[in-house]
Amino acid sequence: MAQRRHHYEQAFERYLRAERVPYVAVDEAKKALMPEDTPLRVRGPGGFEHEATLKSFDFVLYGSSGSGRVSDGRACNVLAEVKGRRVGWSRPGPDGRARSPRLESWVTIEDVSSLRVWGSLFGPEFTPAFVFLYWCEGQPPDALFQEIFEHRGRWYAVRAVPVEAYAAAMKTRSPRWGTVDVSPAVFERISSPLLPSAGGVRRLDAGFSGPSPLIDLGPDLPAMDR
Repeated sequence: MAQRRHHYEQAFERYLRAERVPYVAVDEAKKALMPEDTPLRVRGPGGFEHEATLKSFDFVLYGSSGSGRVSDGRACNVLAEVKGRRVGWSRPGPDGRARSPRLESWVTIEDVSSLRVWGSLFGPEFTPAFVFLYWCEGQPPDALFQEIFEHRGRWYAVRAVPVEAYAAAMKTRSPRWGTVDVSPAVFERISSPLLPSAGGVRRLDAGFSGPSPLIDLGPDLPAMDR
């Protein structure tokens, strides 16, 4: 098993185990090498192109055709690149209700290019996708997210987006740092729960030994049935 260096990856792996999702954590020290005849060429939204190193991803998730997991119509096996982001809540507005936070969805252009290459190497039975794991300050308000869980005192929300959908909508964020992102409205449209069958809140404590009760937050949203 790969060593999970950050609490985001540790929490996500615990979540997968709680949901009984078959997976393989990618060990960067033993990852498959890119074939020599498949150079990685990175092209940004502005058309600038350069060679780059193939970056590893985090997990291979395996599923059945009826699992509802993120897919693009080809398969429900997922090559998951986990992106941890922290979410803070703004002060309540005049109506007393908390405003929805901005969900940061930036990645690097190398992230996008590498994940697309891995998708081509694994073949059509696998969907490469970014899995954004949002660390929230306290339990998120009901219905703001469809997929949330608690692990070691921290609350997380999950949103996933296939890399091809992300690449089609991404805009340059910082040319200097080679980052891209998508607008909040676009992100809301192209992202979805990773495991809509979870359908509620999970509390994953150190003594977890089986599924915990779920709190109904409304109807499930199929991952990519659009």
